[in-house]
Amino acid sequence: MTTTRRPGPPGTGRTERPRVTGRGAVLALVLAVLVVSYASSLRAYLVQREHIADVKAEILQRQDAITALEREQRRWEDPVYLASQARARFGYLMPGETGFQVLDEDGEPLGAGNGLPDVEPEPERPTAWWETAWESVEIAGRPERLEEKEPAEQIGPGSGR
Repeated sequence: MTTTRRPGPPGTGRTERPRVTGRGAVLALVLAVLVVSYASSLRAYLVQREHIADVKAEILQRQDAITALEREQRRWEDPVYLASQARARFGYLMPGETGFQVLDEDGEPLGAGNGLPDVEPEPERPTAWWETAWESVEIAGRPERLEEKEPAEQIGPGSGR
């Protein structure tokens, strides 16, 4: 805060008041605190609005998926669609119909869509820990005899290496 003396009216001897007063500084500080608090509140508000928009979009996607599944369910309730799927997927025939299978020169059926899908083999059952522990006890009880091996070459001053 600097004050400058300016000559006032002659004989008054007044000086110019400082530009920043204590009240002005307090007012500026209060305004800064209000701006910061409102800015953080505004930021939280905007983040919440964005989250609401994301949730609404997700709800719309799930409603579309539900609608598609309901439509698919209604299709499966139709006997004509059900019969066509049984023919296409499993090669079923209606009573009185004769089915034909076209074979290539190797005797393999042409067209891969008429057979049943291959069943994957069941995964192997994992070995329980107690089975592994008991197996190690059994192995320790009957050690294998080690075959006598030839003595290893000795490397030394007279070996030529």
